[in-house]
Amino acid sequence: MTGTRIAALGHYQPAKVLTNHDLAELVETSDEWILSRVGIRTRHVAGPEEPVDELAAHAAGKALAAAGLAPGDIDYVIVATSTAIDRSPNTAARVAARLGMGSPATLDLNVVCAGFTHALATADHTVRAGAARRALVIGADKMTGITDWTDRTTCVLTGDGAGAVIIEATDEETGAIGPVLWGSVPEMGHAVRIEGTPPRFAQEGQSVYRWATQQLPALARAVCERAGVTPEELAGVVLHQANLRIIEPLAHKIGAVNAVVARDVVDSGNTSAASIPLALAKLVERGELPSGAPVLLFGFGGNLSYAGQVIRLP
Repeated sequence: MTGTRIAALGHYQPAKVLTNHDLAELVETSDEWILSRVGIRTRHVAGPEEPVDELAAHAAGKALAAAGLAPGDIDYVIVATSTAIDRSPNTAARVAARLGMGSPATLDLNVVCAGFTHALATADHTVRAGAARRALVIGADKMTGITDWTDRTTCVLTGDGAGAVIIEATDEETGAIGPVLWGSVPEMGHAVRIEGTPPRFAQEGQSVYRWATQQLPALARAVCERAGVTPEELAGVVLHQANLRIIEPLAHKIGAVNAVVARDVVDSGNTSAASIPLALAKLVERGELPSGAPVLLFGFGGNLSYAGQVIRLP
């Protein structure tokens, strides 16, 4: 088995919805101010009794159902998250326990908003190497749990959710998950932070905006080149859902003129590692992306880490 393919996807968001008008009652802001700066209208908020592993398990359960698989069919679970409070058992092990899996390898990965694309690449490499046959890859974050609700520059951004994909080995050499392009800008680690006790999310929005708009287009085109597709051939573009004012210009600069561009940030806010699989699963569920279509995934965030790959949908 030398290739991999995506077997199914799933997503989950908590029931509670927080609107911009709701936020205007907490801090000095307005619907107009938020929309004009980040393009967000609503976000989903998990309650105190909804930990990150519960969000992740819901998304994973939907992916398993979509694939027609039992929990015991999975031999590797990797969860991208930066908001799990407890260190051990890790989030992946808690998900495995919630779903009643057998004895999978379990791994948490923290690359903040670029976590899912890092996790997908890591699982892809693991399956290709023969160390696992079928992997469950989840991006899950409870950003509202680390939000400073008195800071209007960040509290308007965050939301909670999870997205999951199942990948499995195939006998096709190329498979459906393209080569990853990943890296970081360590000297800009100050731009996105989750620090302190209790931990709180903070960022230098202008620094992230400048880096993303100036550097990301060339990186995204390089991802396409590695996958052997042109930007014009892309059927979809799913970037980290940080800010609509970043997402829309970037898709144009990449040259993805025929692609459906994920804009889930409008309804979900910034869900960090969950944002890419959450947005992707919704597009697939709504039938907006055809089977076999090439889709660019590109995550960027903490440490100004980034990772991207072109995938083909089940």
